[in-house]
Amino acid sequence: MKRREKFSVSILLAICTLLLGCLVSCQRTSIASEIALLPVPAEMEVHKGNFTLKDGMTIGYDMPELKPAADHLLSLLSVPTGYKFRTVEGKGDIRLALNQGEGVSGGYVLNITSEEVIVGGYGYGGVIAGISTLRQLLPPDMEAKTRVERETWELPCVSIMDKPRFEWRGLMLDVSRHFFSKEEVKELLDLMSLYKLNKFHWHLTDDQGWRIEIKKYPLLTQKGAWRRWNKHDRQCMKLAVSEDNQDFDIPVDKLYVMATDTVYGGFYTQDDIREIVSYAAVRGIDVIPEIDMPGHFLAAIGNYPGISCFEQADWGEQFSSPVCPGKEHALEFCKDVYKEVFELFPYEYVHIGGDEVEKNNWKKCPDCQRRMRENRLKDEKELHSWFIRHMEKFFNENGKQMIGWDEILEGGLSETATVMWWRTWQPNVVEETTLQGNNVICCPNAWFYLDYQQDEKSLKNIYEYAVLSEGMDVLQSTLVRGIQGNLWTERVPSYERLQYLVFPRLLAIAELAWSKPQRMNWDDFNSRMLSQLRRLNVLDVNYRIPDLEGFYHSNVFIDTGRVSVVCPDPSAMVRYTTDGTVPVSDSPEYVGMLSVARTTDFTFRTFRAGGEKEDIVRTRFIKQEYARATCPDTLAPGLKAVWHEYRGSSCREIPDAPVNGTYIIDDVFIPDGVRGNIGLVITGFMSVPKDDIYTFFLMSDDGSTLVMDDETVIDNDGAHSPREVVGQRALKAGYHPVEIRYFDYNGGLLELRVLDSAGNEVRGSRVYMH
Repeated sequence: MKRREKFSVSILLAICTLLLGCLVSCQRTSIASEIALLPVPAEMEVHKGNFTLKDGMTIGYDMPELKPAADHLLSLLSVPTGYKFRTVEGKGDIRLALNQGEGVSGGYVLNITSEEVIVGGYGYGGVIAGISTLRQLLPPDMEAKTRVERETWELPCVSIMDKPRFEWRGLMLDVSRHFFSKEEVKELLDLMSLYKLNKFHWHLTDDQGWRIEIKKYPLLTQKGAWRRWNKHDRQCMKLAVSEDNQDFDIPVDKLYVMATDTVYGGFYTQDDIREIVSYAAVRGIDVIPEIDMPGHFLAAIGNYPGISCFEQADWGEQFSSPVCPGKEHALEFCKDVYKEVFELFPYEYVHIGGDEVEKNNWKKCPDCQRRMRENRLKDEKELHSWFIRHMEKFFNENGKQMIGWDEILEGGLSETATVMWWRTWQPNVVEETTLQGNNVICCPNAWFYLDYQQDEKSLKNIYEYAVLSEGMDVLQSTLVRGIQGNLWTERVPSYERLQYLVFPRLLAIAELAWSKPQRMNWDDFNSRMLSQLRRLNVLDVNYRIPDLEGFYHSNVFIDTGRVSVVCPDPSAMVRYTTDGTVPVSDSPEYVGMLSVARTTDFTFRTFRAGGEKEDIVRTRFIKQEYARATCPDTLAPGLKAVWHEYRGSSCREIPDAPVNGTYIIDDVFIPDGVRGNIGLVITGFMSVPKDDIYTFFLMSDDGSTLVMDDETVIDNDGAHSPREVVGQRALKAGYHPVEIRYFDYNGGLLELRVLDSAGNEVRGSRVYMH
């Protein structure tokens, strides 16, 4: 009996242990599901328990060079908690350490127990990356700029080993077209650091404005930093009214009364530059200045005559008049500017630009032609390359390495220059650069230009971008330094608009640049990204609310239409109108499915939790009968594509342009050999297998239209970046005539997909009439 009791107790203890293990396992799973780190770490193990922050705790650092990191962490923790932390050299409740031995630069180890927190980094940047992870493990309230009343501040007990995939994880900001203050730049640097971005590419000069003080040439900022209203300013002011969006307003603190004119602009003094560079360094960010030359240089040429080819310097056929590489004093001017730039920026890399150079003046300039003869240069492309190499030698003599946009490949590349690939329509840049043994940074415009219009595919396209192509060998792969997002600011007048365009796309860039491909999953990222929006709300970031879901640009129904709208951001509110007006704060709120019995136009608008107005979305629900099929005669396989020599901005005008050629294609795309000024008219018939409502997805860069049965199904017209427009049409089984029009000036993009009502792809027969 006693033996049986003992056996029963043993079984009971085993069962209790098993249940406890299950409870701990469930708790770990629950805790892990609440952790939404971004970028996703390489390895993470969640343990039982928490580390509780308390008043009077110490932040220790094992090496003097980590004191700035300790002070940075102290400032992050002190404000929202209200606690008084201290930094000490040596051990602390939270300890920062430089790891010894082998490890990827920028990697870190984070161990949190109930007793202590240890952040070990491989280099200073690794420690900062560990701090960024620690920051995300705390509640979103930790980002508050004032004290938050909270019972406890806790960190989950975790062990994390993490390292970056790419060394270069960057963001470029153009401050020439529209200017951003020192405080705004600092705030952007804070957000970059939170998501482990470590390279800030600062586009400081261009045709529209010179933003950095150069003491030897004071007119660059006294005059070159200011301008009267230009077309981009006027476009912004027009959008502010038409879209009822204050983010497009020109900030009054960027205006200045000069004589009797109100001008726009601003610049950074050299002390401002030093302050920002130091601020970035504390946060583990290197700053790369760009002084664009030989083109995009009007802000200098307009104030210092004699550095261009001719006295009259303005715009050529496409771009502005460049520096004259044939004049010695023009070269000295460029070097003088860079001498002062080198002293302000300690990082080894400096960006020369080198893109979009109008070379017509060089063809007519006797100084340029003499330079070409002296150096046996066969054309102006080689003269461009000569200028870049000449400046690069000067860079190297001053301890700097050069980066240039991918145009520096044309005419020959030096052995040491780094190429920044931006032109998507030049797909061989990465291969050509790495085969020559040069470094390359990827920021192809179709994916990484953050000023481009966003849609529901923007985030996923970035996230799933293949940085390394399958054909690359190991050496070539090591020469791909990384990626970056670029924000050009022609239509970005305010910091709020900047935030709207950068976030949340920068989160996708951050994870693509940092995380192992094996650890990346779109659905998981999307879930973690939505969790991060709560943190961005506390930080008062004007991020773009993810696209409303549940409808297309045009939606077809037969009897009764169902209007179902889903907003992925739970903190947002959706309001709507049906009379064509823009929704305002007292417009009806969308709270559930709506039914329509006739064709109805809806305008939806999202509103932030604080009532701020966000995106406007227009959609049409069309009551429609099934369109009858036709019985065309003398059909042949394929579609007919006519290429017109067209350089306009409307699909309507394409047929009036001269014809370059006719092609038979088996799908909707740009035929091989069609390039330059493209105007396509694609015609034929498409067959569908059954009576149904079909959905058409038309993607293009630039404009496109789709007409079916003489009815416009999709209007994606006008000059724009890659954009997909989706429309529907009710069709009876059989053949239906189609016409697709498309235009672009360089390379471009054109795709068409068709789905039936069950979501199955429909290819159908594509035929044309003899």
